[in-house]
Amino acid sequence: MSSHFQLLKTDTGTAARRGRLQTLHGPIETPIFMPVGTQGTVKSLTPAQIKETGAQIILGNTYHLNLRPGSELVRDLGGLHQFMGWDGPILTDSGGFQVFSLAKLRDIRDDGIAFSSHLDGSKLFLGPREVMTIQANLGSDIAMVIDECPPWPCTREACRDAVDRSYRWAQQCKQIATDNGFLAGGHHVFAIAQGSTFDDLRREAAESLAALDFPGYAVGGVSVGEPEPEMLKQVGATTPFMPADKPRYTMGLGTPPQILKMIALGVDMFDCVHPTRVARNGAAFTPDGLINLRNERYRADPAPLVEGLDNYTCRKFTRAYLRHLVMANEILACTLLTLHNLHFYLDLMAQARAHIEAGDFGPWHRAWVERFEAGEAAAQRK
Repeated sequence: MSSHFQLLKTDTGTAARRGRLQTLHGPIETPIFMPVGTQGTVKSLTPAQIKETGAQIILGNTYHLNLRPGSELVRDLGGLHQFMGWDGPILTDSGGFQVFSLAKLRDIRDDGIAFSSHLDGSKLFLGPREVMTIQANLGSDIAMVIDECPPWPCTREACRDAVDRSYRWAQQCKQIATDNGFLAGGHHVFAIAQGSTFDDLRREAAESLAALDFPGYAVGGVSVGEPEPEMLKQVGATTPFMPADKPRYTMGLGTPPQILKMIALGVDMFDCVHPTRVARNGAAFTPDGLINLRNERYRADPAPLVEGLDNYTCRKFTRAYLRHLVMANEILACTLLTLHNLHFYLDLMAQARAHIEAGDFGPWHRAWVERFEAGEAAAQRK
């Protein structure tokens, strides 16, 4: 059993797990959602407001923070926690996905990825040594290895190359983190299993990385354009072959129903820009689906976004007022809707943990998903 991750309860009807992950900046109760703070900020919220949503850990981005303001500057100013005023755990991704999304600006080589900055076109390089050095400079509680994320769809040959290269890079990242004292200092490094839509390659990636004994494991290369059933199939093809006594993280997704479905497949950690992005576009999550506050039907609506949900936005403001802010393009709309949406996600995680403990996660999550998806379908018909 790993010393940093406790598996507290497993669900009998699904593969859902209730756990506790120890980090340098405190414990994390899983399953958990991580708000995304790409540039060292969760957009429109202060660190105190992030805490108010129930967030236990946030995510920062290696690629963006190294371009601007630079990881050495962050290191010299006390590390990312001090720099951004957040005293909880921070996970940083390796920057590999951003480079994947810059397909026209990058060249994948055996030793890393050469690419052009999206800011000014300057030539840059990310390999195992670079990403581990950057994340050490940032002082990440959890650092991700660099990997190659194959596109969807892709050929088996291209996927085979990406899996092999990602394995070699993971080996190098772990060795570098060991040599520079990063792992010995209590930081964690998570490996990333690729494999696209090829179940056997996903199993091979998960098993070969498991043999390297990382502190945690991630499912990578999902939600890159494939339909939801295919995405869930990929997650289900990967998690059974990850160590049961280590945390499992699916990167970069998803909607509330998708997250509950992935908890049922044995995933512990999630991140996504979805709740913050839709907030900036005037939309809010409810148990009956996403509502667009630009709709005329909310102009005089005196109800809170969600009756009985205990967050600042729901306690203090009506849908009518929030719609007014959205229509007037007031900055406060972004803050109040982001507060609500993140709290909605994190409250859902708290409910999931409670139902895993109670032993009824299976029927509870299926009923929750059914209600949410029925509300979404009804809204589309109107």
